[in-house]
Amino acid sequence: MGEAPAPRRGDNPMAEALTVRRGDKLMPEERVLAMLVAGYAGRLATVGTDGWPYIVPLLYVCRDGEIWVHNTSARGHLRANVEHEARVCFEVDEPGEVFAYGRFECDTSVAYRSVVAFGRIRIVADRGQKEAFFAALMAKYGHPAWGRPQGFYPRLEQVTVYAIAVERVTGKETPLPATRDRWPAADHTRTPGAVAPQVR
Repeated sequence: MGEAPAPRRGDNPMAEALTVRRGDKLMPEERVLAMLVAGYAGRLATVGTDGWPYIVPLLYVCRDGEIWVHNTSARGHLRANVEHEARVCFEVDEPGEVFAYGRFECDTSVAYRSVVAFGRIRIVADRGQKEAFFAALMAKYGHPAWGRPQGFYPRLEQVTVYAIAVERVTGKETPLPATRDRWPAADHTRTPGAVAPQVR
């Protein structure tokens, strides 16, 4: 489905300013890029002229080292924001099971994997590139049993295709602990000295 975006390190001031607070949850770079390529859907975050953030879920593909998405050609919130500010954020996640690890309700977590990519978005106007995007999109999401004509996109002018050049990408995860490492088999309460009020 195309190659994964390669993060650029060292030449991006934003990358130097941001740090991941929970370094123990960081995913190795190879797994981050693999998850970004294979993810089902992502969320694209943009900023408007009024400073308000806007986020929209989209299907996507990774090709030519970028993240590619599409939306209607009608001028809406997304298009206005992209024309205002090229800097965007794209997120993909895989939520898992919620589990308890301690005695109190605040000792609860969720197994998950997530990838966040920062980059700059552009509008793809070239018809050949748009066709190549939709071919990759249908290769990822389509089904051969549908038996429809391949490579024929009569509504191509009614959609806007966007490509995000990735400048920084990180991934975090919390794997589901084995049953023996979860409450009540194991007690990893974060406030072991706390005493719960008596239930009346």
